[in-house]
Amino acid sequence: MNSTPQPAGQQRTKPPLNEAAKASLAKTHTLFRIFVVSVLGAFFVYQLDVGYLWLTALLTVAGLALGVMLLIRASRLRESRLVLIGTISGLVVSAIMVLLILVTALFFDEVREYQACVGRALTDQAQSACRVQLQESLPAKLP
Repeated sequence: MNSTPQPAGQQRTKPPLNEAAKASLAKTHTLFRIFVVSVLGAFFVYQLDVGYLWLTALLTVAGLALGVMLLIRASRLRESRLVLIGTISGLVVSAIMVLLILVTALFFDEVREYQACVGRALTDQAQSACRVQLQESLPAKLP
C-alpha cells in the first residue's frame, strides 16, 4: 500500500519569456499601476472638497479609459489573474464614482453648503444640525 514518492525535480514550470513578452508584461504592469493611482486618486480627491469635483471627474474618466484598455489587454494577452481581478474591481469603483460625481454635480450648491457647515461645526450637535439642514435643502421626492 505504500506508494513510491515522486521525484521533487518534476514540477511544472513556465517556459522563460522572450523579450517581447517581457516588454508586454512590463507595459501591462505599468498601465495597471497608473490605473490604480487614478482610481484611488479620484476617490481621495472626492473626499477633499466639492470644489475639486472637476479633478475627480477627470481622474475617474482616466481610470475608466485605462481600465477598459487593461481589461482588453489582460483578456487578449492572457495576463495574470491578479491584474484582471484588480482591473474589474477598479472599474466597479470607477462606476460608483461616476454615480457620486453625477449626484454631487446635480446638488452642487447643497453639498458645498453642507461641507462648509461641517467644517465650522465643532460639536456632534452642530454636525447633526448640518445633516438636518442638508436633508431639508434636498428635494423631498425625486422623480
